[in-house]
Amino acid sequence: MPLPYSSDDSDDDAGDAELDAASEPVETGRRLIAVDHVRLGRWFLVFALVMGLWGGLDAVLLRTTLVTPTLDHWSADVYSSLFTTHGLTMLFLFAVPAIWGFAYATIPSLIRAERTAFPAVAVAAFWLQIPAAILVRAGTIGSALDVAGLDPVAIGWTLYPPMSVASSNPAVDALVAGLLLVAISTSLTAANLVVTVCRRRTIPWSDVDTFTWTVVTSAAMAVVAFPVLAGSLALLLLERAAGVGLLVGRSGPMVWLNLFWFFAHPLVYILVLPPMGIASHVLPRFAGRRLFGRRSVVYSTFAIGILSFTVWGHHLFMAGMGVGVRAVFMFVTLAVAVPSSAKLCTWLGTLWGGAIQHTAPMVATIAAIAFFIVGGVTGVFLAVAPINVLYNGTYYVVAHFHMMLVGFVAFTLVAGAYYWFPLLTGRWYDPTLAHLHVWLTIVGIIVTFGALFVVGFAELPRRIATYPPAFAPIHQLATVGAYVIAVGQLVFLLNLGRSLWVGERAGDDPWGLADEPSHAREW
Repeated sequence: MPLPYSSDDSDDDAGDAELDAASEPVETGRRLIAVDHVRLGRWFLVFALVMGLWGGLDAVLLRTTLVTPTLDHWSADVYSSLFTTHGLTMLFLFAVPAIWGFAYATIPSLIRAERTAFPAVAVAAFWLQIPAAILVRAGTIGSALDVAGLDPVAIGWTLYPPMSVASSNPAVDALVAGLLLVAISTSLTAANLVVTVCRRRTIPWSDVDTFTWTVVTSAAMAVVAFPVLAGSLALLLLERAAGVGLLVGRSGPMVWLNLFWFFAHPLVYILVLPPMGIASHVLPRFAGRRLFGRRSVVYSTFAIGILSFTVWGHHLFMAGMGVGVRAVFMFVTLAVAVPSSAKLCTWLGTLWGGAIQHTAPMVATIAAIAFFIVGGVTGVFLAVAPINVLYNGTYYVVAHFHMMLVGFVAFTLVAGAYYWFPLLTGRWYDPTLAHLHVWLTIVGIIVTFGALFVVGFAELPRRIATYPPAFAPIHQLATVGAYVIAVGQLVFLLNLGRSLWVGERAGDDPWGLADEPSHAREW
């Protein structure tokens, strides 16, 4: 007679099946947390690519609006909404994740670490970006799906009050909440990278490469700057919900200006420093020599990181700032040009007398440096208070800003994508398509932002969907340039898809640098 609590073999099998079923979610969670750092880097880069294409579409639609001097395509509100989502998408959902993607994919190998310091934090920070992107673009999505009351946000990417406070569009609340998630995600990612480099490296500080130095400096800056953004956004949400009166009234807009630009100007250098590191990393590989002035590159990185938190006031020159305070911010802003110029000298010194290989990443890097010179010199003029007052509200600022962020930052990311393509995918890209992509983008950048410099010198106001008919030919030229840039990115997508499908497999030393003085540890 069997015991009351005995069971036969079938009962045992059923119990084992139940245990296996119960353990599946746990195992899935463990697999997600234990993601290899290279795979995590791919996740960030794929997300950045998708959002970059979406934000780029906004730019193409913006330029299409400006083909004619009157509103023949869309309304002024649609233009303003495109302007808003383009800026926020490209800054927060494309450039920042792309930088973290390259960092995760390469830095643990460069510092001889087996993994990042906090893999679970890294994965959680990545997944926060998905709802953040949906919330930031909620107005666009709501409009496309015809959701009643959810309209595209048309308040500008700087979210200046009183418009950001007074708007009754619920998509504004969604956008602010999405940016709050971005701030949290970026802070977590940045802290993880800082701890990874400081605690997980198995090489001495003297052997840390320049790309890692720029990333850890940029990440340390993000740990300071993005909580300021988070606090500002929380205050904006509180203002919209409860009307506390801190961001409206006589001095309210100045509170937002100081909070926002104390974050936003360091953000520019958070975005610029890692591309500087990519340029310093790629150039020696294809110049056949070690990086010239490596120590000055590291010290200038620190100097830029520190000085970037002292220059936000030059964005307030038009806001009634006193002459003495203007002078202080002007000289501090000009001082940032010194360490930036030091980096330029190291790049030119590395190229001088080198055996240059004209690979796609090398051509892209050299072009990015040329754009950096143009963007840097035009930025120096904006640091001078009288010139800033004259050109602050014109297309000159648009041209300068995009020459730095598209011409240098995005184009250096392109160089990094081609250089690390074999590492990220295990395959080779088509070099002909790669060169076509690079040269189409170079031509498009020159045409688009060269034309905007022209209308900027003529003091044509920016952020306005209409303009005098006399400027139509130059605006049309800029639009043609934007279309050329767009075609270039389609070539990149074609090359990417072809390479992943039928591309030749890459070896352990794809660039043949194992015996060269510029060999790097990520391979």
